Amino acid sequence: MIIGVPKEIKNNENRVALTPAGVAEFKKNGHTVYIQTQAGLGSGFSDEEYVKAGASILGTIEEVYAIAEMICKVKEPIASEYNLIKENQLLFTYFHFASSEPLTHAMIERKAICLAYETVEKTDRSLPLLVPMSEVAGRMAIQEGAKYLEKPMGGRGILLGGVAGVKPANVLVLGGGIVGTQAAKMAAGLGANVTIMDISLPRLRYLEDVMPANVDTVMSNEYNVREAIKVSDLIIGAVLIPGAKAPHLITREMLKEMRQGTVLVDVAVDQGGCIETCHPTTHENPTFEIDGVVHYCVANMPGAVPYTSTLALTNATLPYALQLANKGWKKACTDNEELKKGLNVVAGKIVYKGVSDAWGLALSSLESVL
Repeated sequence: MIIGVPKEIKNNENRVALTPAGVAEFKKNGHTVYIQTQAGLGSGFSDEEYVKAGASILGTIEEVYAIAEMICKVKEPIASEYNLIKENQLLFTYFHFASSEPLTHAMIERKAICLAYETVEKTDRSLPLLVPMSEVAGRMAIQEGAKYLEKPMGGRGILLGGVAGVKPANVLVLGGGIVGTQAAKMAAGLGANVTIMDISLPRLRYLEDVMPANVDTVMSNEYNVREAIKVSDLIIGAVLIPGAKAPHLITREMLKEMRQGTVLVDVAVDQGGCIETCHPTTHENPTFEIDGVVHYCVANMPGAVPYTSTLALTNATLPYALQLANKGWKKACTDNEELKKGLNVVAGKIVYKGVSDAWGLALSSLESVL
């Protein structure tokens, strides 16, 4: 198969979908790999390293899309890429269709095969291609939150861990999944008082066992959320419903109950966000303020630490990408239920319920496209 890796062109997105080590694996399996020039530069990989691993370098994004049977990316295609996508071309990347109606309609129109990292799912309901970026984003949420709690950044002027004789910050984490767990661990490690909320009692029991003493577990419901936000300095939104829009746990009117300079970090913003007042921002302009509350809503947080993120992501995606290349997408998805669940839009048809529900569009069966 011919694999194409374009340079990511989303604002401040420095990750790349394939490392030189990944190129070598594809070559070992008899595939051809084309990399757009400087695609790996932001992650610390030069064109020379890719060539040494067996890839060919192409000068433009147009050339990559024109030649490739499978496009490997990190983030969803943006508007300037839509017309480059060919009918029946396989795109393997993060899509988050439920948060973008224009992207959904564009991929239907292009009749591409859209296999989304974020909905590849194991039998235990875990999301193997979301886990590495969720780990990065969860840890980064605290790093960024701590920074924006500083007074010059608009925050309350609180040091996350406090000092002797001064109480540390109160951190509220909404959601006890991968993002929430990593955020709580990071905040606790810095000395903050942490509260983590989830709707699953078994998950809360697990977290109670593994978390340090400065982390409290609380059942998530509207009353508890309303009470907690009044005394929280940093609030992390970490709720995910695979392939669908995240529910709004914090509404517009709740901001009035928060203290001035409270910081909100909505890690779920690329799935619509779990804080009503959040909308996607970029690393260039990461924050905005409403009612004196600082909102940090960067949709590609791991893009700020591309070396770590690229290695973590490609460690997880490469085995699946090799299956797609070795067998072709139809046989690979027939043989592997995990990959099959990654199919979202196929040849003009929506085949993933979360996407269909998000935009009120017709749902086709997977059997009709395989």
